[in-house]
Amino acid sequence: MIKPQDAEIMAPVGSFESLSAAIKVGADSIYFGVTQLNMRAQAASNMTIEDLGKVAKICHKNNVKSYLVVNTLLYDHDVTVMKKIINAAKENKIDAIIAFDFACVNYCNEIKIPVHMSVQFSISNYETVKFFAKMTNRIVLARELNLEQIKNIYDKIQEENLMGNEGRLMEIEAFVHGALCVAQSGRCWMSLYTTGASANRGACRQTCRMKYKVTDVDTGKELVIDNHYVMSAADICTIDFLDKLLEAGVLVMKIEGRGRSPEYVSTVVRTYKKALRDIAENNYTQEKIESYFKDLEKVFNRKLSKGNYYLGKEIGEYCEVYGSKATKEKEYIGKVTHYFPKAGVMEAKVESGSIQVGDEYLFIGATTGALEGEIGELRVDEEVKKKTKKGDVITFKVSERVRKNDKLYLVKDREKFQNE
Repeated sequence: MIKPQDAEIMAPVGSFESLSAAIKVGADSIYFGVTQLNMRAQAASNMTIEDLGKVAKICHKNNVKSYLVVNTLLYDHDVTVMKKIINAAKENKIDAIIAFDFACVNYCNEIKIPVHMSVQFSISNYETVKFFAKMTNRIVLARELNLEQIKNIYDKIQEENLMGNEGRLMEIEAFVHGALCVAQSGRCWMSLYTTGASANRGACRQTCRMKYKVTDVDTGKELVIDNHYVMSAADICTIDFLDKLLEAGVLVMKIEGRGRSPEYVSTVVRTYKKALRDIAENNYTQEKIESYFKDLEKVFNRKLSKGNYYLGKEIGEYCEVYGSKATKEKEYIGKVTHYFPKAGVMEAKVESGSIQVGDEYLFIGATTGALEGEIGELRVDEEVKKKTKKGDVITFKVSERVRKNDKLYLVKDREKFQNE
């Protein structure tokens, strides 16, 4: 069994705002991609190769491990680019590469930079773990394994004292939260067949998330399906059996979502860290678990599953809507113009909408990360007000430092947004 205090929570990062958000709430490691050769290459959120040094420096300063994802299938013309990216990662002291192509794995071994085996390898048994131990110290197990299968692999690692190529016992990593692809460990060809854009090359168009009619080809009769999004699986969520994952030997708990917002990263990492602390303190109760779910439901999700695969279930939960089922949404208000450190007060100009006493605020910034709170006293041009309007220069106290040009948002219940 892995002790809760030894578990590593790995956060997804697609921007410096998300990086700061992850670090502030206690992530033990982060993973990110640069603009090429990663499975989120088409996402709006990606770092550049020039950012590697800055990412590594920030992570090392905060005692956080940094992992660079280079996990697409590689064609011959990609190899030069792959080597350039990995050389830059080594030069800038990135801690490891997450790979899914033997050309990439082999090159990492050649230049002696740690490499972790991506979930796309679909590693599903101990013999395969043994094979990869010559090349790595960490494997991301196939998402389709249940807890019993994971524990069997972990037990054999312990029994046979299986060392990886870095001289430590082989480490198991598994996804604990986030989007779930219906394909085997995320290896999907649907986007390629339907749009010519290959998911395995980082260009997924997420055609599985769309609404389809299912028709009997012979009769032309449409089949009645309760859930219209028949391939859009609900998100992985393990918050209610995190203790079982520890018992099964999962050391590294990976959160999916490199394209998600800083507040998503902040909320999910904070919630899973909180759950690990509660397990360590024998305070992991049903009441606490229900509160975790409420927190996780506030941010982007396609419905939170309860035990898909890990508890021996087939995918039985699908999303009923396109996009997010988050209970909270944010509305842009304006940017920070000044921060008064002695008073702990920020100043901003209202560019859109309005904000009032009692509202939930959210600041997002490259250094600030994601800062949430509730407005107590609100002032407009130093006069106490209950509500603001567009053009007002406002001030109110915040719980932590914010920076000039940080974006200020109002956070509302999603139902309120839809009814306004």
